[in-house]
Amino acid sequence: MSDETEAPRLTHLDESGEARMVDVGEKPTTMRRAVARATVRMSPETAKVVAQGDAPKGDVLGTARIAGVMAAKRTGELIPLCHPIGLDHVDVEADIDAAAGTITLTATAGVTAKTGVEMEAMTAATVAALTVYDMVKGVERDVAIENVVLLEKSGGRSGTWRRGA
Repeated sequence: MSDETEAPRLTHLDESGEARMVDVGEKPTTMRRAVARATVRMSPETAKVVAQGDAPKGDVLGTARIAGVMAAKRTGELIPLCHPIGLDHVDVEADIDAAAGTITLTATAGVTAKTGVEMEAMTAATVAALTVYDMVKGVERDVAIENVVLLEKSGGRSGTWRRGA
């Protein structure tokens, strides 16, 4: 916002309230990075199966990582007003806490572009979590995907933002 007294507005709406893609043509190209996280909650027994690599459908975490990267690359096709961008980097890391019954998926996306990569990071984390669900549903149906959140973003006009900062 250019004026601190100006009320917040949705950038994907035009003056008449119609949805539109934001014009980024005049924005400067900068290095941009975003990190998002999704948590998959399950029983400790199911998490242990995943940690041991004994899931009936195979390598749960490896498959989830690949699915997350693939999804990030297709974000512009999935989210109607999201700009398609050529990503420079996408990574999905998985952390299992078998005792707590959680798998935490953290996705990082990076690009040098005129628009950010928050949606790509969020899509990667979400699809990785959905893939974990798909791969363990034969072992347990009571699995939940929780707390899909943006953790941080950097680059562009608004600079660096961190959750909780």
